[in-house]
Amino acid sequence: MRTRTRVILHSLLLLVLVVQVSRPVCVDVPSETEAVVGDPMKLTCISCMKREEVNAETRVDWYYIPPDEEPIPIYLFDGQPRELEGPWRGRLVWNGSKDLQELSIRILNVTMNDTGTYKCVVFRQFEFDCYSPSVTNSLVINLVVREEVFHPNRCGVGCVIEMERGHTYLCHSSLL
Repeated sequence: MRTRTRVILHSLLLLVLVVQVSRPVCVDVPSETEAVVGDPMKLTCISCMKREEVNAETRVDWYYIPPDEEPIPIYLFDGQPRELEGPWRGRLVWNGSKDLQELSIRILNVTMNDTGTYKCVVFRQFEFDCYSPSVTNSLVINLVVREEVFHPNRCGVGCVIEMERGHTYLCHSSLL
């Protein structure tokens, strides 16, 4: 009985040590690149900080980049989220995390005009006693908007399947 109690106590002690040492993990996940008209679409931007105990001022600029034109600023986070003037106004919402490692936005009610290139630019100014280094990261997302959801794995030869939320899943021509 004494041995069993000792094993349980040692196991609990080991568990406490392991749990205490573990830390949250930031995983860089690529953004989805296809959206459906009328649905919301999350533009994922993740910028992991290697050491969360380091203080940093974070600024995030989101841009839409028309073909052969200058980038158009569409959203800003600088201490708090702020939607900018333009065709996206009223349809963009902040979807970032509290620790500012995920810096995503969501487009509400996607339209065909939302097709194009988006850029997330993350600027971090770190605060140390002796100096203040900074780093800038950027991520480009090429978004394609479709009127219907394309789902080749759900189709048989020559079929069109009506699926959830009223979207029609079309077969790819190579499957016909």
